[in-house]
Amino acid sequence: MNGGIVMNRLVTWITTNDTHIFHFVNQQLRCRIFDFLLPKLTHMGGATFTITSLFIIIFFSESLIRYWAIEALLSLALSHVIVHLIKKVYCRKRPYDKLTGVNLSSNPLKDYSFPSGHTTAAFSIAIVFSLHSLLLAIILLPIALMIGFSRMYLGLHYPTDCIIGALLGTISSIILVWLGLL
Repeated sequence: MNGGIVMNRLVTWITTNDTHIFHFVNQQLRCRIFDFLLPKLTHMGGATFTITSLFIIIFFSESLIRYWAIEALLSLALSHVIVHLIKKVYCRKRPYDKLTGVNLSSNPLKDYSFPSGHTTAAFSIAIVFSLHSLLLAIILLPIALMIGFSRMYLGLHYPTDCIIGALLGTISSIILVWLGLL
């Protein structure tokens, strides 16, 4: 079997399942609790919340946590440079621009879908703190996962956008923490 055929089938399989999972999360899991909480929670992955929170921690916390917050801020910056470059190269339309029947719970966004910047931000911060503290891991990792979930629920991203965003945030965190150990 030709490598091009295998790759084409793999891309088709991923795209088909990506769409099915997106529709399931966006349409079948609707409930009042999610309708209330997720539009608020999703902003915890946005630039204003993440940057402001990290600067507050840097300026008002003790030295060890301050150091972790600086690592998280650097991880956030690194991951978002990568997200910005990928969005410029891989111009994936958002689900509501491509699919019908999408439950869109906020104003349409103008940039591209892949990868999810909010999910990347959430993981780039959560992983840094999680690598240093089990207690913070128990608190922050479920929040990061829910931010990724919220992006699909609100109709803004496909599952692969969020999965790759989580991976980018995780990798940038590991790199920054590893560099901090040198």
